[in-house]
Amino acid sequence: MQFLFSGKTPKKDSFAWKLLLVLLIGLCGLSICFVRVGQKNVFTEAGIFGRQAVSIAHCPNLSQNSTKDIQLHYPKPRRYQREECFCTPVHFFVILSMQRSGSGWFETLLNDHPNISSHGEIFGGRERQYWNFTFISKRLDSVYNLDYKSSAAKNECTSAVGFKWMLNQGVMEYHREILSYFRRRGVSVIFLLRRNLLRRLVSILANAYDKEMKLLNGTHKSHVHSKEEANTLAYFKPVINHQALSESFHHIVRLTGNALKAFNSTRHTVVYYEDLVERKEMLEQIQEFLGVPILTLRSQQVKIHTKPLSDQIRNWDIVYDTLNGTEFEKFLVDTQYT
Repeated sequence: MQFLFSGKTPKKDSFAWKLLLVLLIGLCGLSICFVRVGQKNVFTEAGIFGRQAVSIAHCPNLSQNSTKDIQLHYPKPRRYQREECFCTPVHFFVILSMQRSGSGWFETLLNDHPNISSHGEIFGGRERQYWNFTFISKRLDSVYNLDYKSSAAKNECTSAVGFKWMLNQGVMEYHREILSYFRRRGVSVIFLLRRNLLRRLVSILANAYDKEMKLLNGTHKSHVHSKEEANTLAYFKPVINHQALSESFHHIVRLTGNALKAFNSTRHTVVYYEDLVERKEMLEQIQEFLGVPILTLRSQQVKIHTKPLSDQIRNWDIVYDTLNGTEFEKFLVDTQYT
């Protein structure tokens, strides 16, 4: 009774009341969370939880949008929200090629399209000896999830995303695993090849020479944007090891043949650099293959080697005699294009 008249509360009762209060507050908070989760879709549509105004469930069914065997996706990048283009389906592609086959120029044309992002050589690093397919698949995922950072990234409104992959950058070493990945994720393959392997060899040797000499004001450039720069790089005339020509060409033919065979079961197309230069409709066909609107595409790059091969190879007479009468003599018949 003394506690009742003094106005004091026993310590045990005070602790019990505090514990009960904490439990009540916790239960109220938990119930609010359940209500919020249950109403998340409503709030999301209203824009309460941020910029993402819709969920994938609200986007059109991809099976209804798929045309011409193109497999489409709704990527969910981690770095940003796709905002008004959230329901824009994306087509995955890859360019399989070889160095000095026009792939750099080809990519500038593709990236001139507002809906295409092609990220260059994502497997061009020197640490290749440490790669395995786990590393490769993670990097592929970053590209196709629209998380890969490069100057080509258009992010929100991209409707076709890809990159170029040289055949000597792990493609053939892991071709079975890569084929499985491509088929599972619906990656379309563009084979970009070069018919005249002798012209390609001239370009390789000239590029290697400029890497060492840095002819353009002490800077190496694989691609140029002015005729003056192109003329400077084209001035070098390589001496070709004629004794190794035949075996070198055979190796390239085998490599490209094996690649075509390895990825034959994918949705693919074969494009030759010479056809892209000479036939403007080829670019329209590529855009149709990628499922994007057909536009006029332009590149700022300038072709370096435009002269006949006889003016670009220092030991031309020896090279001519070596290839003449062989299966590779067709490379000596030099179709002029600019």
